Amino acid sequence: MADPAQDAVGMPQLDFTTFPNQIFWLIVAMIALYLILSRVALPQISAVLADRRGAITNDIAAAEEAKQKAAAAEEAYHKALANARAEAGRIVDQARAEIQQELDVQMAKAEAEIAARSAESEKRIREIRESAMDMVAEVAKDTTREVLGVFDVKADARTVNAAVTARLKQGGTA
Repeated sequence: MADPAQDAVGMPQLDFTTFPNQIFWLIVAMIALYLILSRVALPQISAVLADRRGAITNDIAAAEEAKQKAAAAEEAYHKALANARAEAGRIVDQARAEIQQELDVQMAKAEAEIAARSAESEKRIREIRESAMDMVAEVAKDTTREVLGVFDVKADARTVNAAVTARLKQGGTA
């Protein structure tokens, strides 16, 4: 059978007789852990944190510089756009003036041509009117001779011409 004293000991960590030994090794482990952390791990962690801090600072500075460049580029774009619009307006005004000038020249030519054709047309109308009056006089003389011939009235051509001419002059002024 088992010894009751051995069964009463239980877990060795809870045995009061081994406490000084356990405390010694705890102190040794803590000192070793402290030395490892302070000499190896903590400097590496500090270096990584410093590198990150530097990278963040550089990134912020680069972002600020890029922001300033973007603002300058935007300002230059707006200025170039305003200049382009002003230039386009000037070109449009110049083209409009040139077109108006050309239109004025063409209108003057057209008016001169219309005036010339109108004068020519008036001249032709006058000629046609005069020619028509001569024809009317001839027809009237011929008709008068024929009518007199139908009624067996004898009249010489000179008398008929004088009567028709006198009558046409009266009708033209009346």
